[in-house]
Amino acid sequence: MSSAAGADPACPRNAAYPGAVADWEDVRRCALRLPQVTEGAGEHNQWRVKGKLFVWERPLRKGDIAALGDSAPTGPVLGVMVTDLDEKEAILAEEPEVFFTTPHFNGYPAVLARLDRMSVRMLEAVAVDAFLARAPKRLAKEYLAGREATPPS
Repeated sequence: MSSAAGADPACPRNAAYPGAVADWEDVRRCALRLPQVTEGAGEHNQWRVKGKLFVWERPLRKGDIAALGDSAPTGPVLGVMVTDLDEKEAILAEEPEVFFTTPHFNGYPAVLARLDRMSVRMLEAVAVDAFLARAPKRLAKEYLAGREATPPS
């Protein structure tokens, strides 16, 4: 996922190990450091910006597993909102070992990701991109302006 925003230095859990595999605590940390994000309560983890879902835990359902067959992942799956269907297709083509979809998401601007194949750095970029895809325009603009004003550490 190529991020216009890039990796967020606010999520440095494994800064010494940029290739470290991400986990749910990394997702939580990265999501909650973004402005006006809330964590949803329920059976599965989910994070929203101004009430709009942008990243979430998405275990595969029976229909997903049947559709994916032998390629169905067995590890944790992260749902990720994207800007539009063109971006979705680009992401699926660019990183097929990480990102995938199921018929349930046909025509919907979201991809699924194998969390256990994502580095923390990739997760940072994915979370920021998903946030920017769902945040109100003013909030997204303010966030980006704040990042440009803050030199990387």
